[in-house]
Amino acid sequence: MPVSTDQTPPVAPVASPRASLADKKVTVLGVKRIINAFFYSMEGFGSAYKHEQAFRQEMMLAVILVPVALLLPVSWLGKALMLGSVLLVLIVELLNSAVEWCVDLAAEQQRHPFAKRAKDMGSAAVFLSLVNCLVVWVLVVAQAVADGRFHG
Repeated sequence: MPVSTDQTPPVAPVASPRASLADKKVTVLGVKRIINAFFYSMEGFGSAYKHEQAFRQEMMLAVILVPVALLLPVSWLGKALMLGSVLLVLIVELLNSAVEWCVDLAAEQQRHPFAKRAKDMGSAAVFLSLVNCLVVWVLVVAQAVADGRFHG
């Protein structure tokens, strides 16, 4: 059978100055998609908290560190860096957990060197995010001490 060589991309419709009913429907569907995405994200948090001990531990650490960062006498930029480093740990842990679940599913619980390698790399990413968090906190607090914001 001959293969078509027509590679012409479809032409996008030109927007009219007045929004049509279809345009309004797309906007409503966009809002609905955002709402659905929010609830899917909440399900993801719940699943990670229920099934992942490391995520629970890091959440407990975040529950402690977030208020501490907000209360410490450091600059607003320092607070942002401290909070961002804590959130990064949670983000990397969520991604690592997702990779581990997919690897387990794909490997069907069979031992395979590639599965181990993928899981080890995810673990290394979590480790680096924790080291990053520690370094950011030490540097921000050290700068605040050097600036004389801490009185002991």
